[in-house]
Amino acid sequence: MTHDPYDADRPLLMHCACGQHASAADHAAAELRTRSETADFEAESASFVEASLIKALFPQDALRRRFLKAVGRNTAMAAIGSVLPVASLQAMAQGTQGALEKKDLKIGFIPITCATPLIMAHPLGFYAKQGLNVEVVKTAGWALIRDKMINKEYDATHFLSPMPLAISLGLGAPATPMNVATIQNTNGQAITLSVKHKDKRDPATWKGFKFAVPFEYSMHNFLLRYYVAEAGLDPDRDIQIRVVPPPEMVANLRAGNIDGFLGPDPFNQRAVYEEVGFIHLLTKELWNGHPCCAFGTSSEFIQKNPNTFIALYRAVLTAAAMAREAKNRELIAKVIAPQAYLNQPETVIAQVLTGKFADGLGNVKVVPDRADFDPMPWQSMAVWILSQMKRWGYLKGDVNYKQIAEKVFLLTDARKQMKALGQALPEDKAGGYPKFKVMGKEFDPAKADAYVNSFAIKRA
Repeated sequence: MTHDPYDADRPLLMHCACGQHASAADHAAAELRTRSETADFEAESASFVEASLIKALFPQDALRRRFLKAVGRNTAMAAIGSVLPVASLQAMAQGTQGALEKKDLKIGFIPITCATPLIMAHPLGFYAKQGLNVEVVKTAGWALIRDKMINKEYDATHFLSPMPLAISLGLGAPATPMNVATIQNTNGQAITLSVKHKDKRDPATWKGFKFAVPFEYSMHNFLLRYYVAEAGLDPDRDIQIRVVPPPEMVANLRAGNIDGFLGPDPFNQRAVYEEVGFIHLLTKELWNGHPCCAFGTSSEFIQKNPNTFIALYRAVLTAAAMAREAKNRELIAKVIAPQAYLNQPETVIAQVLTGKFADGLGNVKVVPDRADFDPMPWQSMAVWILSQMKRWGYLKGDVNYKQIAEKVFLLTDARKQMKALGQALPEDKAGGYPKFKVMGKEFDPAKADAYVNSFAIKRA
């Protein structure tokens, strides 16, 4: 029912304030479309796409400057185009491509704010602008997303970032090569506890707690394990971790089936809205800038439909560029809140996207990057995920971290590409894999096994 008079979260207004659109969501979408069609935004979007890809290749500005001065802009553009297995970066940045191999596409998504770029590209017409007729399909859970991708029922999908790695390796499903095209969002998760546990803020006191995560191969599972292990608890023995679809997390918290969850938004904020939970911490406090969800497809789809893939890639990156702008967040909340997408109260979505939110403990916090939309699939992110799979026994034996990361996460590092071009670089400056810190501990992707072995609590 589009206008349910008995739904407290839905307005009865049949049109927007200006009277020209069917709803406030349609009004917001129209305003965002207008913004996206300005010359300034188109130039900014093209620049964003290009700069994002260059950033992945050259994490260090000094290296990028040396390379550009050595070979010049045109040669650099032609060379860097070889990074993508489908077409040149120049074609992507300029919005040109060959004929689309396939125009009618199905893209799966889970109704969470992590999927914001993928979702908003639909009502804002970004797919259509690329000549694509895309159906974004709301899906019940991650196992179903996985199965529909393996069975080719979806052409592309909203993934949890670890999923393409797991599927490619045959973990939990038949091995099927998958690729991460972009990271859909960074941060955007939280640990939420039941209101009955307001006096148990120290994770060392959580022995016996039952937690939900959305999927086994998820950042949620790996970050929860990391957090409680740092507090001295064994996540396999001292707490219970259950897989619960995100839309069911709040209901399970209310019913007392779980003590808390490390889940995606908007369900952390929805638990506060329903007064059944409070936000213990945002996962950006564990690792600021960590990946959450990704946009991806099968390697087979890319090989068979290179131009279609470029068009998809461009549409999603354009949406990501718009989502990164703080000034657009409130309008985006209106666009993705309706039933066809997230089916959540607009105020809940707005609190997540703007970063001004109630935490359930009587505080209003302001964290602008609570959720962000940096699309870069750094290989070091993939290596960290693989290290945690190894740490907790999902992966056995020797792991070729770099080979797997570069095969699944589409953008390769600067050293590999420059080597292919005949550009010699000192080995000690050629990594291209940025380091980062998780709970204050530095992760060096070149020393993944040592990192795994450094933890007192592990299965490996």
